[in-house]
Amino acid sequence: MDTKYDLDTGMDTSAGRPIVYVRPVKVDDLPEDMRERLAGRETLYAVHSTEGERLALVADRKLAYFLARQNDMEPVAVH
Repeated sequence: MDTKYDLDTGMDTSAGRPIVYVRPVKVDDLPEDMRERLAGRETLYAVHSTEGERLALVADRKLAYFLARQNDMEPVAVH
């Protein structure tokens, strides 16, 4: 836990990659047209920029982290 972050830019200063936040999203909280396509799922995982913009919505936490890292971003969990 000695990693330093530059919170003004959303950059992880140790790796030089933008930070993104990964958080669970209940399918019931999504718009109705999306819920219809997600029958049987209860939770998805969203990847958000430091400004709060949703960048991606994926099936599971592991995929959210993989997606972020594949795009040179540093994922951080949000509860």
